[in-house]
Amino acid sequence: MGKSVHVTPRPNGFAVITAGAQRASVIKPTQAEAIAVARPQAARNGSELIIHRPNGQIRASDSHGRDPRNIPG
Repeated sequence: MGKSVHVTPRPNGFAVITAGAQRASVIKPTQAEAIAVARPQAARNGSELIIHRPNGQIRASDSHGRDPRNIPG
């Protein structure tokens, strides 16, 4: 599984940053635009997409890798 991709709040919008990276790959003005960039990136990496609220708390996560749990749906 690849490194997680995070959508995090910034003063000028929302950043898409891969875990362990020093800099954001892109900063978008809205969270929806940042998620639209981050989701395919996480799918290519086979990793987790983690979306943060404007206060920094985790809002949602979405696994794009091999999910070891057997959950229908």
